[in-house]
Amino acid sequence: MVRLLSLSGSLRAASSNTHALVAAGMLAPPGVVVEHYNEIGELPHFNPDFEDALPARIIDLRARVNQADGLLVSCPEYARGIPGSFKNMLDWLVGCPRFSGKPVALFNTSPRASAAQAALKLVLDTMSATLVPEGCVTLPLLGSQTDPFAIANDPVSSEILRKALRAFVDHIVTTSSGASGTPE
Repeated sequence: MVRLLSLSGSLRAASSNTHALVAAGMLAPPGVVVEHYNEIGELPHFNPDFEDALPARIIDLRARVNQADGLLVSCPEYARGIPGSFKNMLDWLVGCPRFSGKPVALFNTSPRASAAQAALKLVLDTMSATLVPEGCVTLPLLGSQTDPFAIANDPVSSEILRKALRAFVDHIVTTSSGASGTPE
């Protein structure tokens, strides 16, 4: 069993980023479980003074990241950068012992959001994550694709997601000794 944790950089209920991640979970290959982390907006502001007595929400976040074999990330661009709430979460994960080397796939739902993607790659590289290029894709989402089911049922988007997920899972299974197992 391969466990993936999806992290959306958007707090919006109707976020195309969140919808793309949910669609990815629907399209995951057999033997792959995708858990969606939806509590980014509930995290306390990062404060290094709390490292010795972490807040409960941070302990939970780090535990979920530690248990995941890989991370699926989709993040919008705000003011040509990473949204503050998502950057806050990443700051809390800097001290996460098993984040270093963690495989990451980036899903971009807006071809124009290149500045956030570049900033996100820089931050993840600084955190020693392993970006898996074959798992990093841009989805050509259209106005009619307003929910995860529409994305999962669109022939173009679903094929892009399936191909990215398969490549990402193959990378995890072949290169990571920390994988929970092979997909069945």
